[in-house]
Amino acid sequence: FEKLALWEMAAAAASTTHYHRQLLRNKNKEHQSSACSRLFGGWEDRIQLNTSVAGQSLVVGRRKISSGKQPPRPRHLVVSPKAVSDTSSSLTCLEPDASSPFVLLQCCVMIMQSVLGIILGGGAGTRLYPLTKKRAKPAVPLGANYRLIDIPVSNCLNSNISKIYVLTQFNSASLNRHLSRAYASNMCGYKNEGFVEVLAAQQSPENPNWFQGTADAVRQYLWLFEELDVLEFLVLAGDHLYRMDYEKFIQAHRETDADITVAALPMDEKRATAFGLMKIDEEGRIVEFAEKPKGEQLKAMKVDTTILGLDEERAKEMPYIASMGIYVFSKSVMLDLLREKFPGANDFGSEVIPGATSLGMRVQAYLYDGYWEDIGTIEAFYHANLGITKKPVPDFSFYDRSSPIYTQPRYLPPSKMLDAEITDSVIGEGCVIKHKLCAVMMPETEYMILDTSLGKSINGSGHKGKNWASSMMVKVKHKPFLTQSSPPQNCKIHHSVVGLRSCISEGAIIEDSLLMGADYYETDADRRLLAARGSVPMGIGMNTHIKKAIIDKNARIGDNVKIINSDDVQEAARETEGYFIKSGIVTVIKDALIPCGTII
Repeated sequence: FEKLALWEMAAAAASTTHYHRQLLRNKNKEHQSSACSRLFGGWEDRIQLNTSVAGQSLVVGRRKISSGKQPPRPRHLVVSPKAVSDTSSSLTCLEPDASSPFVLLQCCVMIMQSVLGIILGGGAGTRLYPLTKKRAKPAVPLGANYRLIDIPVSNCLNSNISKIYVLTQFNSASLNRHLSRAYASNMCGYKNEGFVEVLAAQQSPENPNWFQGTADAVRQYLWLFEELDVLEFLVLAGDHLYRMDYEKFIQAHRETDADITVAALPMDEKRATAFGLMKIDEEGRIVEFAEKPKGEQLKAMKVDTTILGLDEERAKEMPYIASMGIYVFSKSVMLDLLREKFPGANDFGSEVIPGATSLGMRVQAYLYDGYWEDIGTIEAFYHANLGITKKPVPDFSFYDRSSPIYTQPRYLPPSKMLDAEITDSVIGEGCVIKHKLCAVMMPETEYMILDTSLGKSINGSGHKGKNWASSMMVKVKHKPFLTQSSPPQNCKIHHSVVGLRSCISEGAIIEDSLLMGADYYETDADRRLLAARGSVPMGIGMNTHIKKAIIDKNARIGDNVKIINSDDVQEAARETEGYFIKSGIVTVIKDALIPCGTII
């Protein structure tokens, strides 16, 4: 009975839309009265829902009905919408003697438990290659300690959405491992039925194909989603960097009685040409779409963004709104669109949502005016990571206590810096900077120098060799030498992000770079053995200089290596040599080995 009463309160407070009212009417009236009487005995409770597009506030007032006997029949819960401004607190008590914050909190949590989060893992991630060579796009490391998937999952958990599916079909092993280690052990307890699970693409007798797009991926698992007792589907992307309160997003969807709500980002004219734009009417309802418009078509997509909440000054600067690829669908609408109206549509953004607009459905825009980055390319990924080192305020902060970003607990030791100069950088867990090897006699061996300039090759003694064509390789033999042949120097790290378990040897210089770190440690004995055999230990070697580069996990960078792209090469594919260059950024592949003395 107590659970039933709480559900009645949550459903009533959630919205006054038609399907919520139907839910209340269908409940057993006798059970409702009995449960309310038992739970609140002798008190009349009035729940007043204060709503606005920006947020919600639940207001509870309590007063004693009588000092004598309990009334034979408690009054029904009264729900009245009222527009108010958004506040920092979503729970407010009208009278000092209101003493049921726990009930209110339970209402808010139960409201959001009626939402299912669906995170789309994306395709093969060709634009992020080679970072996606051995992992799914959502599993790409981010910000020293995290992975991309941690962003939408954390946003869901911070918004009290604890039922989450992640859909993927490429290289999902590391993604599965990360999610099971990070979120499986504690998802709000068994009573709330919280979970974060991966749904991989699969073939079935009804559908022998893999996922063909975002809408097709959801369609193939509708049989599973419709079994859940939820009212809305929240569709998210797994490769975006942002912090968002989905509770306000869901509330706006319910207040406007929308069939679909699309998260929209305000844009200036310069950036607008790279996005799918939307046009809205005076109520914020989407009436037109345009994919990356230019010229007159772009000017025609201008809108009055004050309708969605921007002030007049910012509305003049940002006269366009772009789709963020984040949607709320009412459950029944999603089932109808994917099964009946558009059974062959593969994509939400270009097919399903414009089609729903043409059918006359209510497709609403919800303005998000904050930091958001689509990490779909190497360049965007590079700048998003280095953006967290910006002074005085980073583009995206991992230090927000009110809305933390969760990840896998690794129980690593603190990072250790020995005689290192570190400025404007972020250092992950368990790093050792200025790692020192014992002196080891190196055997006679061969190594190669890669020169992407006009072909100057340099031998081990530093003299210029024969001229070669661009990107040619030359093998150079050197005599046995000690690994510590020169006096030790300080490490220098500037404007860089250093990932967990990174080992950086003395004399190394790291500038404007992202080091992803390692999945495990090598012991000192292993490193000495590798050095004795002429191989390269994991990490960054002595006197190595790295600038404007991404070094993927478990890479082995030898001594005296230079990864600086001094000739500003914009594009180069050297997969067999362990690296790519895209947009002028050198990316060293995961598990790659870059021999001592290499120049890139």
